[in-house]
Amino acid sequence: MMVKYLTAVLLFISITVSAQQKTKQPNIIFILADDLGYADLGCYGQQKTETPNLDKMASEGLKFTQFYSGSTVCAPARTSFMTGLHTGHTPIRGNRTFTPEGQTPLAENILTIANLLQQHGYGTGAFGKWSLGFITTSGDPQKKGFDEFFGYNCQSLAHDYYPDHLWSNHQRIDFEANKSANVFYSADTIHAMALNFIKRQNSGKPFFMYLPYTLPHGDVILPHDSVYNYYIKKFNEAAIPYDKKKDSLAYEPHPHAAFAAMVSRLDRFTGEILKQLDQQGLLENTIVLFASDNGPHKENGGDPEFFQNHGIYRGIKRDLYEGGIRVPFIAYWKNKIMPGETAQWLTIWDMYPTFEQLAGIKKSVNIDGASIVPTLLKTGKQKQPEYLYWEFHENNGRQAIRWKNWKLVKLNVNIAAQTVTELYDLDKDPSEKNDVSGTNPAIVAKLDAMIKKAHIPNKDWPLLPEEIKNQKPAND
Repeated sequence: MMVKYLTAVLLFISITVSAQQKTKQPNIIFILADDLGYADLGCYGQQKTETPNLDKMASEGLKFTQFYSGSTVCAPARTSFMTGLHTGHTPIRGNRTFTPEGQTPLAENILTIANLLQQHGYGTGAFGKWSLGFITTSGDPQKKGFDEFFGYNCQSLAHDYYPDHLWSNHQRIDFEANKSANVFYSADTIHAMALNFIKRQNSGKPFFMYLPYTLPHGDVILPHDSVYNYYIKKFNEAAIPYDKKKDSLAYEPHPHAAFAAMVSRLDRFTGEILKQLDQQGLLENTIVLFASDNGPHKENGGDPEFFQNHGIYRGIKRDLYEGGIRVPFIAYWKNKIMPGETAQWLTIWDMYPTFEQLAGIKKSVNIDGASIVPTLLKTGKQKQPEYLYWEFHENNGRQAIRWKNWKLVKLNVNIAAQTVTELYDLDKDPSEKNDVSGTNPAIVAKLDAMIKKAHIPNKDWPLLPEEIKNQKPAND
């Protein structure tokens, strides 16, 4: 009798533990690289820069080949992630400087994915570049769902990797030594704070960590360590003569080696995040996602022609061609996500409902994204959107839409007499070399009508001729 009783108790405990394990909210880590091109990683075809940790993550996880960011520059891409909306609907659709520091703030009524996770029991932390509102505004990171923030509030200041200050929540952290010499490299300091956040996650409470690292955004500069020297030798790169007009603190004589070393540093950071999770026994209950905010840059040391880091795709940062918006995306969850590759076209605004589903939160209404959990965990058929849409508020205004295999790109939309409309068949022409708008007028008309539907006018972000105001973009 006692044996039967003990057997029943043990069976009850086993079932209870199993149920708890199935319903336990997973930890979520989202790593967002800055200006990392589609082909900047070895697993996406990069030949010059070495990224062993991300390559391993891709081989053991799910690699996406048709994943899109929300924009082709910083602030709107981050807004798309935070709100689950494409840029025809987002409250922030471009880069614009805000006084005294930072960019246009998210409005008070905006509920970010971090707000939601925080409200449902998650500890939250963000480490890197914010660019969605200064600490005195409605866009303060702590008002937008983060218990902890450390890094750059302002994306313009983030060009300087040896800054005179960073922010820890509302506290300004000054680096006096950087005013006279390159001493404290911001990327290393930010990463150390991120690792420390993970080390403190031992209470059993789920956590969400957002890592908008600044690497490999320009200015291209970093400590001249062994990895930097390795790439100098690998590329046989001669030093560029010193230009006295340059800031001596930011001068980089070997920009190709420096850029490659920045990408390798980002790769090392990702490997250290995974190692720390493993050391604390957190890997099996933590999903780690890696993406980029837009295509590769060519400013301040970037050289897409040398690295071919846009791959076969046309365009770079600030373009709405594939090279400007198609980005690497890797999903890893030990023993949950099976290794593989998918060509499903999914987006950064899908992260909002994905995180909701992972956390057991009811799906929000009035968002554009769809959960990609069916693709990640193979739990069912993935919902596909009718279309993908982007708009860009610099360079006289640009719009793009993807519907099935068709991609429509509109240039100079702010100048009616100069607007150019291009159509590409991505199945036959993924590099967008052949404009077929002239032979497909019905498709052009259909996609143009879809663009008009997707673009909801916003007085703060005028795009079409009748919406134009004189507004100065921020340096991102």
